[in-house]
Amino acid sequence: MLSVLLWGIIAVSVNGADPGSPDVYRIEIKPLVAAPSDRSQWDSWRAELTAARQRMRQRLNYDGDLYRREEFAWVPSCYSCCFVMMCDQRFYDPVSRRYTIEEYLDEGRAEFGGYDAVVLWHAYPRIGFDDRNQFDFYRDMPGGLAGLRQLSRTLRERDVKVFINYNPWDTGTRREARSDVEMLAEFVSAIEADGIFLDTLHEGMRELRDRLDAVRPGVVLESELTLPVERVADHHMSWAQWFADSEAPGVLWNKWFERRHMMHQIRRWDRDHTGELHIAWMNGSGMLVWENVFGTLVGWSQRDRSILRSMLPIQRRYVGLFSGQEWTPLVPTENPDVYASLWESDGLRLWTLVNRSAQQIEGTLLRVPHREGDGCFDLIAGCEVTRVRDGELLLDGRIPPRGIGAFAMGAGKPLGADFAAFLASQAAVYGAADWNAASEDFEETLRPAERTRGYGPDEIPEGMVAIGSAHVRMKTEYRNRECGFYRVAGQDQSAHPSRDLHAIVRFEREVRLRPYAIDLTPVTNRQYAEFLRQTGYRPVSAENFLRHWHNGRVPPGLEEHPVVYVDLEDARAYARWAGKRLPTEHEWQYAAQGPDGRVYPWGNAWEDGRCNDGRSGGTAAVTAFPQGRSPFGCYDMCGNAWEWTESERSDGRTRFCVVKGGSYYKAHGSHWYADGGPQPCGFAAKFLLMWPGLDRCATIGFRCAVDLDHVVPPSLGGEL
Repeated sequence: MLSVLLWGIIAVSVNGADPGSPDVYRIEIKPLVAAPSDRSQWDSWRAELTAARQRMRQRLNYDGDLYRREEFAWVPSCYSCCFVMMCDQRFYDPVSRRYTIEEYLDEGRAEFGGYDAVVLWHAYPRIGFDDRNQFDFYRDMPGGLAGLRQLSRTLRERDVKVFINYNPWDTGTRREARSDVEMLAEFVSAIEADGIFLDTLHEGMRELRDRLDAVRPGVVLESELTLPVERVADHHMSWAQWFADSEAPGVLWNKWFERRHMMHQIRRWDRDHTGELHIAWMNGSGMLVWENVFGTLVGWSQRDRSILRSMLPIQRRYVGLFSGQEWTPLVPTENPDVYASLWESDGLRLWTLVNRSAQQIEGTLLRVPHREGDGCFDLIAGCEVTRVRDGELLLDGRIPPRGIGAFAMGAGKPLGADFAAFLASQAAVYGAADWNAASEDFEETLRPAERTRGYGPDEIPEGMVAIGSAHVRMKTEYRNRECGFYRVAGQDQSAHPSRDLHAIVRFEREVRLRPYAIDLTPVTNRQYAEFLRQTGYRPVSAENFLRHWHNGRVPPGLEEHPVVYVDLEDARAYARWAGKRLPTEHEWQYAAQGPDGRVYPWGNAWEDGRCNDGRSGGTAAVTAFPQGRSPFGCYDMCGNAWEWTESERSDGRTRFCVVKGGSYYKAHGSHWYADGGPQPCGFAAKFLLMWPGLDRCATIGFRCAVDLDHVVPPSLGGEL
């Protein structure tokens, strides 16, 4: 079977030894084929790599037809791909309500050397708060599908290809009437996408290729997980995610098998991207730039950015070399910590080098036969290096700690007509390089709550309960998802969410609360309708505003249900009109669990019938579960609908808010969905914010609070 060959151990004769002898080097074909540390074995290792490639191509009857098609000619030069969280504030400005594409691409060019493609990531980790599916998330982006089509055209005007995302695990939300294959083809056509990123998949569905060719020729498939070599024929790209390299740089098997196949290196939680950069550089392959990891900022260091800025112009200029047939991995070097690959074509030779040590290496790096008339150039430093001794050309240079190097040898046309200008540009990049290894840090800011006037004891609005000041040690928990959480004093902020993914994280903190009053129930549809009648309020962006109403009216029977399909600003507008504000996260939790810090509003154990647990399939009247009231008498603080709190934060890239209480809805079938169903009082969910059309959900409502100017009797809460 092919899988036996692919993952098998192949004996390689070393120095003519019998294949059964102990001196035989054994090569294991894996996604990244490890190289021997013994340099004397490199010739045999390369020979077996070449033979294994030929055997595999024959066995698969491989012809590479799709790679020869004109519409796919862009694939080999797609070296830098940016993974874009569409809610990133640098990609979409919530204030001006527009995609800031030009600014985003300009920053990408200055910091990373520019992008050849972007993945427009849309749903996860938001998906699951209500029943919207992955296709709905694209529909609900600013401007809808037409807006995304214009976005796609703008990106291509800057020579940037556009990938949409496919989540095959999304089977528990609203189902479409047609198959996922049909939906993907429709969305590729509507958005004018150039590729599909296959989230969590080794390979795409067999029928997807034909469907895409029919609606939009030139659309590529890129797998997240290791692509089987059998599918290289119809998958032009794949991720090289968390591939473990050997000390002597190994070879990407799929890239070795099909030189025009593009692989993007990625270790999304790593702060040091040296390993990925080395693999890409030694294999003529690409990089995935990903800093906003599902709402957690994992910034690249200036050092790694400098390396990528030096690499990309060389790769793009000499794409024919890096996708051609004359690739020799691991050619001899003059330093044991330096490794090199050689690329040749039409009289041009190009060496890519990496320094595996933590020390700067300077001096002669390579010795190569000298060819009369050829010049030799350091492509990283942007200068000529010509020193001939005994018929050999000595390639001298300097490679920073764990850095890269590059030399080109040739003359005239192979170098390119504008070669002098190219060298000058590389010299400028090299001169501006910053070898500081520190990653970008960020500050997280909390939007302060707008205090109301201090209400006296006889002024507390009807339908509210007064709660005294309190000093408590509050226990909070959240599910460790890839969106992370907010910064908590005393927690290790260097730890990233991939540790113990999906586990429940608990922490405690001292909380001081001033006297306040809070609504006994969430704001209802009836109450919100009265607000609209008296104020004429209309949001600037009306998409999905009160989507569950009919022609602007509350559906009969839902008058006393919690109002939903309102975003933070819609909730704040109501609160201001009522002379109130939204409660803080801590105020909400204290009102729910009381002075004794109970798990659920009614006690420390789950009890059926105490809340809306979703069996009815929708929201319920806010007073439908009187036995589920909190110690202060508050209804619906578990289940029915999530509630906004005044807890909006931003790290400059991601805006988010904490929602509390859970809801009637829970998406089943995947652990990638957001938490759903009723939740304990101490549970907090991080909700990523983008724009009103997406932020308004069928499962999120709110209640209000006011500030008090007096001490509340102990019977109503009191001081602990």
